[in-house]
Amino acid sequence: MQYFSNILGTIGNTPLVKLNKITAEVPALVLAKIESTNPGNSVKDRMALKIIEDAEAKELLKPGGTIVEGTSGNTGMGLAIAGVIKGYKSIFVTTDKQSKEKADLLRAVGAEVIVCPTDVAPEDPRSYYSVSKRLSEETPNAFYANQYNNQSNVQAHYESTGPEIWKQTDGKITHFVVGVGTGGTISGVGRYLKEKNPNIKIWGIDTYGSALKKYHETGIFDPKEVHPYITEGIGEDIIPECVDFSVIDHFEKVTDKDGLVYQRRLAREEGIIAGNSAGSAIAGLIQMKDLLRPDDIVVVLFHDHGSRYVGKAFNDDWMRAKGFL
Repeated sequence: MQYFSNILGTIGNTPLVKLNKITAEVPALVLAKIESTNPGNSVKDRMALKIIEDAEAKELLKPGGTIVEGTSGNTGMGLAIAGVIKGYKSIFVTTDKQSKEKADLLRAVGAEVIVCPTDVAPEDPRSYYSVSKRLSEETPNAFYANQYNNQSNVQAHYESTGPEIWKQTDGKITHFVVGVGTGGTISGVGRYLKEKNPNIKIWGIDTYGSALKKYHETGIFDPKEVHPYITEGIGEDIIPECVDFSVIDHFEKVTDKDGLVYQRRLAREEGIIAGNSAGSAIAGLIQMKDLLRPDDIVVVLFHDHGSRYVGKAFNDDWMRAKGFL
């Protein structure tokens, strides 16, 4: 009989799918790495499990403990699922920008969810960074996952996502494209792929309102770059320690509107119901199409499933209200 001993065994080994209509103007083979087939429907399951296993090994997370984290939703889901299997409680702090579906799903797996305002500075005591850190200090037997600075985040993708992509493309990949938030995926995958072939280009997708692109190009954190934006899951108003800028060749910024419109187009043209960051990644790739050649093989990572965004990108009334339709 073929079965897994629990749901954590189904993390990873996600499929690679050729894109056709939506990338018709891109002069390269474009393959989507569909991370929504993970049990928590996102790429974050990989690093969530790695963070917990490493914390257990270091005895930072002990039996009966509580996992505390600030999350836009997906990392929380990965941590919560692992917590269910391993017997940990979960407290997650998120922002009012995130879709209601994300918070509801976290509660569905037994997590406590605290919602903080989006439009405050990271150092503000009301920010989800500050609140999650404070709760980790106040909660007995708590472990603060700290995905932005925890190197287990990067290592998870170096050990799993990178090798999978290399194997699935038979080592022929020429470009890797992914939205950047905490930086774990692009840094871990990028390091692995460049060790295999230094000529592989690693392209990060950023959004307007985020400081990452300018910091990569100048080494300067510019507060003027930072302002609220609608795109979920990518971009930062801080510089996470997990972002290894040395493996990133280029950042491309994508508008909120383009990310959302391409998210909808993926569903209608490719039958792929993916998240907001997937739309941004495809929009960014198309903006960079003139840098590609017919013999290039591009892998674009699709972080999560579109079910997280039914009330936003896939809701015509919401899109019209925002001026995107």
